[in-house]
Amino acid sequence: MLCACGSELDYSNCCEPYIKGERPAPSPEALMRSRYTAYVKVVEPYLRETLAPESRGDYSEKDVYEWAKQSEWLGLQILKAEGNSVEFIAKYRTQGKVLEHHEVSTFRKEGNRWFFVDGESHVHEEGKGHEHHEKAPQKPVVRATPKLGRNDPCACGSGKKAKKCCAA
Repeated sequence: MLCACGSELDYSNCCEPYIKGERPAPSPEALMRSRYTAYVKVVEPYLRETLAPESRGDYSEKDVYEWAKQSEWLGLQILKAEGNSVEFIAKYRTQGKVLEHHEVSTFRKEGNRWFFVDGESHVHEEGKGHEHHEKAPQKPVVRATPKLGRNDPCACGSGKKAKKCCAA
């Protein structure tokens, strides 16, 4: 059976060993994928165990269990995984609507284990939210001439300050 995380690997060779506690997830992306799979399989204890201790204050086992159980999980798309953060979209159906949970999650490693710390997220109906676009890298401004301040001598050679001459 293929793993729900979308890796195209068999569940037993992907997220199952992490969820069963046989070994820790080796990276933030692997932990994110296994947490998504835990929602799909409604394994609430794993979700709590992989949450950083300081992030457990408002965690409700019952609410997480209910949300996981009542949702039909439709897929996970990893948009970017760099350093200790993962940007993803988790698609699910609930109450007849297909929703997309778009999040940038932050993780922290303690010893040999990664923990989910927090995330910035929003949810929108499928096709009704913003589209993810990679921003083109901005090119630095390159001046053809040196920057001329208002109190510098004017570039025209008049001997006047730029603010009293050409820059006026």
